[in-house]
Amino acid sequence: MWKNPSEYFAAATVKYFERHKGEVNSCAISPDCKLILTCSDDSRIHLWDAKSGSLQCKVTGHTGPVKSCCFSPDCSLFASSSHDCTVRIWKVDTAECLHVLKDHSKCVETVCFSPDSVYLLSAGWDRFAILWNVQHGQHLKTFVGHQDAIQCSAFSKNGSYIATGSWDYTVRVWSLQNDGMDRILKGHKGNVSCLCFSVSGMLASGSWDKSIRVWNPRTGSLIFLLKGHTGWLRSMSFSRDGILLASAGHDKMVKLWDCGHGKCIKSLRAMIDVVHACTFSAEGTLLLTGATGFTRINGK
Repeated sequence: MWKNPSEYFAAATVKYFERHKGEVNSCAISPDCKLILTCSDDSRIHLWDAKSGSLQCKVTGHTGPVKSCCFSPDCSLFASSSHDCTVRIWKVDTAECLHVLKDHSKCVETVCFSPDSVYLLSAGWDRFAILWNVQHGQHLKTFVGHQDAIQCSAFSKNGSYIATGSWDYTVRVWSLQNDGMDRILKGHKGNVSCLCFSVSGMLASGSWDKSIRVWNPRTGSLIFLLKGHTGWLRSMSFSRDGILLASAGHDKMVKLWDCGHGKCIKSLRAMIDVVHACTFSAEGTLLLTGATGFTRINGK
């Protein structure tokens, strides 16, 4: 039965994870909800036990701020991207670095796995998005077209499309099926800073213009224009069922949106500083947010 979105966070518990010595730029919950991954301007990646909150491992190797991190959907790997111009693929169980990917010429702002864990996408200040084979660390394809730095990226849930958001104020949707469905989505009046796909295929983009746009990526049409944040958008995440969209940013707020009606149903004063990252857990009952120096979980 469809659930009233406001019931998701009717009774919240909060847990904090504090160890980083710089801004937490990205965070992720493993698909099995056992681990939490955070990365920071302190050049470190931390792996945490989600239940106990204990720090399991400090992962080192990058020589500059770590800008993005994510788990593979099969839970066996995680990836990170850095200001040091590299992308690294790591084993979850040992934190061993399997591949160092070096084809970017400038800071790599974003990295994401395909739904089947076979491919990895990375992009950054060099204006290129690169598709990699995860097993071999092989450069498969370069996507070219943005006129400025790429700050965010996402795979569609069915793996057919990728999306990239840029400082050129546009979102580009690239088809991986060579079916001519590539799109340029225009409308934002500021840098596009975050992207996410819903299970139903909607694409949400957040911007420094303080707005969220929800698109049909196949047609390029705008479904909702969501306004309410008073600062730049930094991160967004759809719940597993696609009913909720969480957004966070420079106004120190996390907002929950009903994606059936395009309405804000709850505003959470989640942090005392800029919220740099937010993500739902795979089953949708936890929301993870990250700010300068610490990470926090809201959930039932």
